Amino acid sequence: MKKRADFVRWQRELNALNPRVLAYVFERFPKFSQTFCYREVFELFRQGEKPAIFSLRSPDLGPEASWDNEILKVVHVLPEGDEFAKAVDAESHKLPKPVRKILRQWRGKRDSLRLYQAVYIGVRFRELGVTHVHTHFAGMAARTAFWIREFFGITYSVTVHANDIFTPNDFEVGLDKIFSSASAIVAVSNFGADYIREKFSRAAKRVYRVYNGIDVEQFQPAKFDQPPLVLSIGRLISKKGFDILIDACAILRESGLDFQCEVIGEGPLQRELQERIDQHHLADCVTLAGPKPQRAIAGRLAEATVLTLPCRIDPDGAMDNLPTVIMEAMAAALPVVTTDVGGVHEMVTDGENGFVVEPEDTSAIAEATKRLLTDRTFAQRFGQRGRQRAIDLFSISRNVRELREIIS
Repeated sequence: MKKRADFVRWQRELNALNPRVLAYVFERFPKFSQTFCYREVFELFRQGEKPAIFSLRSPDLGPEASWDNEILKVVHVLPEGDEFAKAVDAESHKLPKPVRKILRQWRGKRDSLRLYQAVYIGVRFRELGVTHVHTHFAGMAARTAFWIREFFGITYSVTVHANDIFTPNDFEVGLDKIFSSASAIVAVSNFGADYIREKFSRAAKRVYRVYNGIDVEQFQPAKFDQPPLVLSIGRLISKKGFDILIDACAILRESGLDFQCEVIGEGPLQRELQERIDQHHLADCVTLAGPKPQRAIAGRLAEATVLTLPCRIDPDGAMDNLPTVIMEAMAAALPVVTTDVGGVHEMVTDGENGFVVEPEDTSAIAEATKRLLTDRTFAQRFGQRGRQRAIDLFSISRNVRELREIIS
């Protein structure tokens, strides 16, 4: 990771490559569960734009081993504790009086750390000649970017995803202030973009839709081997609906179908889901496989018959918007069984590249999955359409070019 002594050399390199110096601020980068952020940065590097990258927290590399060292070596992770406090104190006295006054007023208040992180990063942005900041999620990093703009006049934009807009945390710098201050708000689906335009009408003209992107060529088309494999991937949390999937597997078993089901991921519901598997006596055909790196996930997609992801809307409004795993399954020419939440219908067209049923309808999930498991030709036809749709909508190179036009 970057050290202070490297900044002069880094500044020269960035300015040579990037006359308009772009920077990213992430809460945590890279993060194993947010590969879409990493893919975006990787594609920016591939296109010749090398943004400065600041991570408020230490990276979460997880089991992934394919992170690019060229990117990792320019990630500046903020220090913690006394080291951070000393660094901020050393810079604060150089700031204008109005900024110092705001810092004094916020001292000890909830979320005051964001102001001090903004000071630490903003000083370094001035050294680097950064003119614009982009961030993901309307959360911690976006609130820090808000204060960077307040203190240093550096504009920012934000890509929003799902729970950050559907179930936002209550902070003084909330969505209204973030969206009023941001130069652009990028939603990853039309559903999300329309949601923001309706709830924050004053920001409507600065709302754009840019889908997350993937490199379709990194995914081999599924072979549809036997026995049939139902695959599902995601954090083991309520909104993913893995309990519904397990119940649907019980229905499939009762119908006499021979199949395997594998859930890739980790999360707080692991014990509860395992107990559900055991209660249904499904241990021989339903497996919680734990987290896997991207290469292994791509391999399992190529060996599967269908991706089933029965997303739901939680009582607090939490829901998926544009699940990356559906995008990846489409790239692998897999048919998808899922539910009508968020922007899912922008990915899966019911009856064309998969089936979209109502949330919480276990019987419908089981029926749609069975139809694809028992008719290989039918499943392959759906999968081929899905792969073409992934090429048309989710090309990482095209979507990152669209993003660059918005935030340039």
